Amino acid sequence: MWIAGVPSSRVAHALVASSAALLIFGVPAARQQHKYAPILKRARERPHVNWIRVGIVGLILTLAIATNVTVNVKFPEHAAHFPFIGVAVWAAILLSLVASRPDWEVLPETFKGSIFLLSLVVCASMMPVGELPLASWRTTLGLGFLSSVFDNIPLTALALEQGHYDWGALAYAVGFGGSMIWFGSSAGVAISNMFPEARSGQSRMADCCGVCRGIAVLIMLLGWHPLPKGSSRGHGLRGQLHLLVPESVHGC
Repeated sequence: MWIAGVPSSRVAHALVASSAALLIFGVPAARQQHKYAPILKRARERPHVNWIRVGIVGLILTLAIATNVTVNVKFPEHAAHFPFIGVAVWAAILLSLVASRPDWEVLPETFKGSIFLLSLVVCASMMPVGELPLASWRTTLGLGFLSSVFDNIPLTALALEQGHYDWGALAYAVGFGGSMIWFGSSAGVAISNMFPEARSGQSRMADCCGVCRGIAVLIMLLGWHPLPKGSSRGHGLRGQLHLLVPESVHGC
């Protein structure tokens, strides 16, 4: 959504839904984690922080954000014709080779997960947007459950193409719902490659209840506020101004 130009103010109210879900999901998850690795009051061992790796992550994020802001604000007409952010990320990775050697040995294992995610994106790109169900809070809830088995990235891209969604509700639904099953998110795929026990489908009811209650609380407290098609495609400041100026003014 950020790359597509959706202003953060249009997504911020997703915190209402996530706060409600945390009351259901957070406590059982914390108890489960405590059983797996309990907190010890007298533990004196401190984790080692590799500050070089932390700096590399910071460099990647800084270049990606700076590139996205610069392109969308200064050169919005070129944003869709070249993978600027991808090139910026790879430039940061190549620059980081001087400071630390990447763990190339994990590439063969992660390559399978990358192909899986790319296949989902390709499948989503072939779906006829005009024949998709109309955007509503019910459709949003359905996308939340579907994202747990189909990955939330291509589903979000489809919703952005279709328009007329409440972007805060959608962000919460596909973000939280995408983690209900291990292969529903790219992070889940990566974690399960290192820890196969994460592929267990048990103890997922808390996630399911969290998604439902979060959407219910959001709709009851704030309502459903969709945006017309095209408003999600704003670029930086231009996109935000477009949301603030009525269509009649643009027509004049």
